[in-house]
Amino acid sequence: MRQSMKAAASAILLSGSLAAANPATAQEEIDFLSTQLRPIEEAQKVRDVILEDFDGSVNYLVEEPPQFDVRMRAEGQAGKRTIDLVGALHGELQPLATTDLDTIDDVAAKLTDRGIPPGLMELGKFGTGKQVYVPWMQATYIMVARKDALDYLPQGADINKLTYEQLEAWAKAITDDTGERVLGFPAGPKGLMHRFFQGYLYPSYTGGVVTPFKSPEAEAMWTAFKSLWQYVNPNSASYDFMQDPLLAEEVWIAFDHVARVKEALVEAPDDFVTFPAPAGPKGRGYMPVIAGLAIPKDAPDRAGAAALIEYLTRPETQITTAQEVGFFPVVKAELPADLEPGIKLIADAVAKTQGADDALAALLPVGLADKGGEFNKIYLDTFQRIVLRDEAPRTVLDDEAKALSAIMEATNAPCWQPDKPSQGACPVK
Repeated sequence: MRQSMKAAASAILLSGSLAAANPATAQEEIDFLSTQLRPIEEAQKVRDVILEDFDGSVNYLVEEPPQFDVRMRAEGQAGKRTIDLVGALHGELQPLATTDLDTIDDVAAKLTDRGIPPGLMELGKFGTGKQVYVPWMQATYIMVARKDALDYLPQGADINKLTYEQLEAWAKAITDDTGERVLGFPAGPKGLMHRFFQGYLYPSYTGGVVTPFKSPEAEAMWTAFKSLWQYVNPNSASYDFMQDPLLAEEVWIAFDHVARVKEALVEAPDDFVTFPAPAGPKGRGYMPVIAGLAIPKDAPDRAGAAALIEYLTRPETQITTAQEVGFFPVVKAELPADLEPGIKLIADAVAKTQGADDALAALLPVGLADKGGEFNKIYLDTFQRIVLRDEAPRTVLDDEAKALSAIMEATNAPCWQPDKPSQGACPVK
């Protein structure tokens, strides 16, 4: 298979079917800059395993999102582009769409046999009518529990259809019996707790993220979450990845990104169950994470970048990506029957999340440019003030809403799903 894959990639390069300006040669190194798969272990798997069968040399580089945005803009303004291909989240690519990213309709036209859902391809156009990025991989966040915890599930509760009230009752039952607080969240310095608020808690209770930020529903939500927090492991403030406390049995029930629980599930699949995050009054909020591949304007090796897009969207490469780093295919690719049990646990939870009758998709923030960090901080500050410092929810929400409004107005970022569309800056009400 490896030889045939290399031959196919070589044929593409030689025929020039994906080439535009600056034809590639076999000796050239393709500079691939990504905001995704940044941790050392994941980046090494990209270099050593995922890219192993690509017929060419790739320099895989990683960058934090704020630095990625600065670098792309600086190179464009200086007219000295060094990057051939970029991989980033939908919301990280959107601000660069018209200024720094090439249109790649020619590349997309060669991928019509991949079975990428039309809706995902449409996201990659940013409403321009032109393909700006090709979907690369997708992920989301799930719940994981040690099987020991199942004995404490509330009577009649369906683990795949939990509510936040049932989650609290579940965690309380364990605490009452064991004296331990074994519910865990990734609230550490490098954890993704802000995505829990933006993609899960807020949509589930208020039906939005920005507009209903200080609504009565939000006030009730924070009051309920504060009640839940009394059963959360106090070490959650130091957890960046939930796989380690799950394996150490410090935590029996956890929420996190699929890539950040993967190692626990792979190492001990028989010890765990996976399931969707709970539902609130407005539905079962969840955050689909869509990463895309784009070619910068004036990329030194556009043909090489196009060939790499072709390779990364092959079904076999997409399956390898799922197996190695826990991001799942965007193309039509049947996961093998002998899929590693830990990866199957993730795949099952993702499918149940996306297929839930009450699923409410909340996209990652869009249009915030270099204000993304400040946006996230508002949700984390609100959590810390209300839940950890015991400040009054109404006072905190009114206060933080002013900072949120200032960010939305400064960036003029329109609302994104599930908030209702807006003309101009998304309003905070």
